[in-house]
Amino acid sequence: MALSTDVLVIGAGPGGYVGAIKLGKLGKKTLLVEKDKLGGECLNYGCIPSKALIHAADEYYHPKAAQSLGMNASGLGIDWAKVQAWKNGVVGGFVRGIASLEKGNKVDVLAGTARLTGPNSAVIAKADGEETIEFAHALISTGTRPAEIPGFSFDGESVLSSKEALELSEAPNRLAVIGGGVIGLEIGTFFAKLGTKVTVIEFMDQVLPGVPSDMVSPVLRSLQKLGIEVLTKSQALGYEKTGSGLSVRVKTAEGEKTVEADKILLSVGRVPITKDLGLDAAGVETDPKGHIKVNARYQTNVPHIYAAGDVVGAPYLAHKASQEAVVAAQAIAGFQTHGIGAVPWTIFTDPEIAFVGETEEQIRARGREPIVGRFPFAASGRAQAVGKPEGFYKVVADKETREVLGVAIVGASASDLIGEGCLAVKLKATIEDIAEAIHPHPTLCESIVDAAEACVGQAVHILPPVKR
Repeated sequence: MALSTDVLVIGAGPGGYVGAIKLGKLGKKTLLVEKDKLGGECLNYGCIPSKALIHAADEYYHPKAAQSLGMNASGLGIDWAKVQAWKNGVVGGFVRGIASLEKGNKVDVLAGTARLTGPNSAVIAKADGEETIEFAHALISTGTRPAEIPGFSFDGESVLSSKEALELSEAPNRLAVIGGGVIGLEIGTFFAKLGTKVTVIEFMDQVLPGVPSDMVSPVLRSLQKLGIEVLTKSQALGYEKTGSGLSVRVKTAEGEKTVEADKILLSVGRVPITKDLGLDAAGVETDPKGHIKVNARYQTNVPHIYAAGDVVGAPYLAHKASQEAVVAAQAIAGFQTHGIGAVPWTIFTDPEIAFVGETEEQIRARGREPIVGRFPFAASGRAQAVGKPEGFYKVVADKETREVLGVAIVGASASDLIGEGCLAVKLKATIEDIAEAIHPHPTLCESIVDAAEACVGQAVHILPPVKR
């Protein structure tokens, strides 16, 4: 006999597991189906393990880089196997935590692969056979998988996705990174801090394509200090195994060259996981790239089927997926919903990059006049005291209303500092709102005050720009 549930949630990543918990809190009988591990790609193979390893690499690298402060770090070593064990312990603890949260909110969890067989039914392939499910509503949050390019198929040995790269038992001596986006630079940077010779191959004319060049510049200087070779306007053509490792053929603006490596990290984007999901049987429409089409309530063309997270389209961010799933859960439960608002970005390079809201160009494109204030961390007492003066804090506001429309940060702890910018944009704070809020000193967070006041030439701790 088929099982029945109010809501079938497919995928237990940051969209699915959060949506299921919210549905449970709203009184819906919910079944969460996951084919791998609770927490999905982000928790098990992406966000959390990568940040754990980035932290470990920083702990190893920064003492060696602190000789200018009078420190002697000679003899410092690293046991990568122990680091990996520690990372796995962190991840495992959160997986168990999610299981407890689902149980505590009366969500049933089923391990298996779901396939829709109609608009109100699905089959779950489990280790011990199949289970038929009937549902009143469904929430699809199956996420994305790494994309491949011709000549570079993932084999887990020579060509690695981010998952395999984060599970290596030792740091490679040489790493070729194909794709200079967020994932490529984050992983490439932490391996470089461990002593790996890293070469980044990027097809576009700058790494971190789409990020304003003034924010990328401090990162490029850091990559250079780490000895990372960056090849922009370049295309990886193929590779072959040699007696000493791997030889990657690269087409550059100056002609073809060869990059020698022991491992290749392929990070050129992601594609939605919708194949074999049975969307056709349920009548759910997708776009040409395979993303599920949804409206502002994350409702598909089949009114009782919803989708959220990476599977509905970029940006592929865990916090965006979670918020979309919450909106979808509220809609399923019959509540009035609101849009998710401005989505912040965080990039864990060195220095970090974070931004939320609109850029100057976007504001002008909709017929408004922006004003911009910038405060360099070189003028921050806290940044200088901790030896991290790189980067800046930027506030973008509307000239007429003085409403803060965007905040951008490149520098130490940018991923933590952006939270105040998110709140400012969400609450439609003005320059004066920020300037009049006392911030503790000496801190990095107080930089937002000078950045806001710099919009109107009133920053206390920097001189106004010279007019020419």
